Amino acid sequence: MVHANRTVGADLGAVGGSGTGARGMLARHALLPLRLFLGVTFVYAGVDKLTDSGFLAARGPGSLGALLAQVHDTAALPLLVDLAQKSPVGFGYAIAIGELAVGVGTLVGLLGRLAACGGALISLTLWLTVSWSTVPYYYGNDLAYLMAWIPLVLAGTPRFSLDAALRNRRHRHGAQLFG
Repeated sequence: MVHANRTVGADLGAVGGSGTGARGMLARHALLPLRLFLGVTFVYAGVDKLTDSGFLAARGPGSLGALLAQVHDTAALPLLVDLAQKSPVGFGYAIAIGELAVGVGTLVGLLGRLAACGGALISLTLWLTVSWSTVPYYYGNDLAYLMAWIPLVLAGTPRFSLDAALRNRRHRHGAQLFG
């Protein structure tokens, strides 16, 4: 009889992140280390590509063009490699700017789910092309990055983010208008 009076999710409050104790606080902040790691890593990757003239070349040692030629026959989707080979410099800039945008969006928490989807898409693309032939599969990092983005795709950036600040502002102004 006692259990019938409880709210369905009441016992899960601390585990789900709405509790007030240490467990609740840790649960509310559980995604921050992942968000910081992925954000910093993608910003670094984007800046590194943009400042490496050798990478942003159609040919030559260390160039994206040379890498694309090397992975073409072992890629899961060689069609993607063919598409990138049409303009390796343009594709290199697109990847670098995409990584930079995803990293900054993740770090500041602006459009967090969209940034995480972009990061997952970049990681999926790199896994299906560049690191697909890595044996055993767990030596390649692109699949691990893809899996790391999924919690942020699902949860977004609910804490310490511009998304949260904007949401709080909407709630405050909405309460004034309709409260």
